[in-house]
Amino acid sequence: MPEPHPPRRPRRETVTYASAHGDPGHGVVPGPARRPLAHAPARSEIDEQTTLGHTYVRSLMRSQLRAALTALAALALLVGSLPLLLALPAPEALVWIALGAGVYPVVWAIAHWYVRRAERNERDFTGLVER
Repeated sequence: MPEPHPPRRPRRETVTYASAHGDPGHGVVPGPARRPLAHAPARSEIDEQTTLGHTYVRSLMRSQLRAALTALAALALLVGSLPLLLALPAPEALVWIALGAGVYPVVWAIAHWYVRRAERNERDFTGLVER
């Protein structure tokens, strides 16, 4: 008995304004739809889940992980130094001021940096894929 052939992938078709409206290439198509939209090579690599596409996605994940670990290290350094601050002989009011006015703005700054960095990583990745 002959071995069955694997199913063939359907042929990719570029849909333009004219072909979508029943004009298979005859007549004039208005505006920017005259030329077919070409997909960026990186986007098609990701969509088709090739090794190169997997590499693109992994690079985004690595850059996001690097930003997250940097923010985590900064927070750990901040929180880890708090016992040293609290061990200093200082008036209680000064300790509360240091905690309220010193720690929370630094935590906010680290969080703000992380969000901006993650958005920049995604924007760079989107720019790479959309080219």
